[in-house]
Amino acid sequence: MSGPVLEARGLHKRFGGVHAVNDVSLAVHAGEMLALIGPNGAGKSTCFNLLNGQLGADAGEVRLEGRPLAGLKPRAIWRLGVGRTFQITATFASMTVRENVQVALISHHRRVWSFWRPARRHFGNEADALLAQVGMADQAERPCGVLAYGDLKRVELAMALANDPKLLLMDEPTAGMAPSERIALMELTRSLVRERRLACLFTEHDMDVVFGHADRIIVMNRGSLIAEGDAAAVRANPAVREVYLGSGGH
Repeated sequence: MSGPVLEARGLHKRFGGVHAVNDVSLAVHAGEMLALIGPNGAGKSTCFNLLNGQLGADAGEVRLEGRPLAGLKPRAIWRLGVGRTFQITATFASMTVRENVQVALISHHRRVWSFWRPARRHFGNEADALLAQVGMADQAERPCGVLAYGDLKRVELAMALANDPKLLLMDEPTAGMAPSERIALMELTRSLVRERRLACLFTEHDMDVVFGHADRIIVMNRGSLIAEGDAAAVRANPAVREVYLGSGGH
């Protein structure tokens, strides 16, 4: 694909007198991992929510493979091929690992009418294939409620992949994880992005994760983009060092 999978142009969003997102433009291409970082209050979450339809922009546009997304609800955007993982995992604790992925597959295949039938009757082979991709095949029969947090993150990733997405949005994917789990999850994500030619946009507080796994990094502060580039360029940017990396916090 020559053009970007996701493109945003001139996004603006105000909350009262606060300009949370101020003229933000970005693009993510197939096979690329783009990190969106910045200090607390920079506007990252607002920007993320403008991209996935949870918020409507005051101005600007968002396009998925050239298609305008303005006015579409998050579920409609999901249907177009946008997978998402959340800072706090969204799984059904009483259901098995396989059943959680089967529920996602049922929704993807628009079999919502059969939701109240046991999920285990539908798309079992597809669920197992996805679990194998994320390294959770051996835990398919375990309830999600007993899993370690890092394993829950892998299940959630499998559920996001059940939508056969073109774009993967990951909001703080390693939040709450041990350092070794963070590295493992992001290495897994990067391999899936390359293999499936996904576009991936993620927000993240852990700079080791960002600099170790992002192909490009964009930095926000006070609603505006202040830097963009690879890890070396962002590390060396004086504005980034002043407002973010050199602040001593996240």
